[in-house]
Amino acid sequence: MDKSIKVVVVGGGYAGVMAANRVRQRDDVTVTVINPRQVFVPRLRLHQLVGGTHDAVVDYREVLAEGVELVVDNATHIDATGRTVTLAEGGAIDYDYLIYAVGSSGSVGAQVPGAAEFAYPVATLETAQRLKSVLFDTPMSAPVTVVGGGPTGIETAAELAEQGRSVRLVCGRVVGPYLHPKARRKARKYLTRLGVEVLEGSEASVTAVTRESVELAGGHRLASRVTIWTVGFDVPDLAARSGLRTDDIGRLLTDETLTSIDDDRIVAAGDSAAPSDLPFRMSAYTAYGLGAHAADTLLARIAGEQPGPIDLAFRAMCLSFGRDAGIYQLGHKDETGMWLYFSGFAGRKLKEFACEAGIKHLATEASSPGSHHWFSDGKYRSGLLAARQGNAAAPTS
Repeated sequence: MDKSIKVVVVGGGYAGVMAANRVRQRDDVTVTVINPRQVFVPRLRLHQLVGGTHDAVVDYREVLAEGVELVVDNATHIDATGRTVTLAEGGAIDYDYLIYAVGSSGSVGAQVPGAAEFAYPVATLETAQRLKSVLFDTPMSAPVTVVGGGPTGIETAAELAEQGRSVRLVCGRVVGPYLHPKARRKARKYLTRLGVEVLEGSEASVTAVTRESVELAGGHRLASRVTIWTVGFDVPDLAARSGLRTDDIGRLLTDETLTSIDDDRIVAAGDSAAPSDLPFRMSAYTAYGLGAHAADTLLARIAGEQPGPIDLAFRAMCLSFGRDAGIYQLGHKDETGMWLYFSGFAGRKLKEFACEAGIKHLATEASSPGSHHWFSDGKYRSGLLAARQGNAAAPTS
């Protein structure tokens, strides 16, 4: 059979690679992935890159199916009418169908004076490498401040404290907001054991960053030789620049099948997708689940069939506290933590298993396209959508 259907995937992260591998269920499809890097970046490992315990890169030959073409370049424009993607290095690639999976990056704290200039994000390979280099030239005794109490902030603070650095974690809300209160107390215990000073609550919100300090809403100025910013996120503006409709953050607006509301030849997946303007929680698990569904939607459209709505549940979060402890938190359908969680050695092993499983899922899909399965949300999402439209009460977990 002639391979006459051209599929282009913009983005080579968890969502893009899963989608590229899975769409190969048809023999008449050629797949091209456009990605700015020559290596796959498991973002779950970036805090380890900063701490020097993992390089946070994987050869694409381990996760991308043989026969999928990798173009190392940046996409600068999508012409939905002409069905072409313009490349930064020149030229363009034409497509019959496009999967939009450009991912996300860490916010630079533009609303906080000095944050963009003096704080270091850690959400991409390049920013994590830069931070690692800065820390290499910084004395171990120098004060380090990590801003943000989410997974990235917690894991980065723990990783650096385990090295013996003087680390402070500041958070304007609570540390580990997804965690059940019991698990949150365990997390604070682990951080304290590692020597991390934890400041949380409204008075711990950062109001300014300088080269040598951070200023808090409560009026305190704290010495900080290196300030690490893990609050918020950004998504590339490729969709908006290309004239496709997006949400307020810049994620591509889609229907529940992950099809762009502007063009049924474009589907989206991962952090850069906003189905029904109700995005899923950002995570590696969600990304490759959305990538798989995006591929299924595309395959249905090629076959002239009606694609189904996304049915995906986020049921767990795992955190590492250095190399010796972890928390694996099971969750309700409304994305709040259950009372059930695993900690200590079991939590650490489950966290490591989750990191390795993400790569394994991609590799398995490469060798056996169509094999990946994910947890159903049991119509919880459809209930949320109905409630938002005023047709029903909001569902409970």
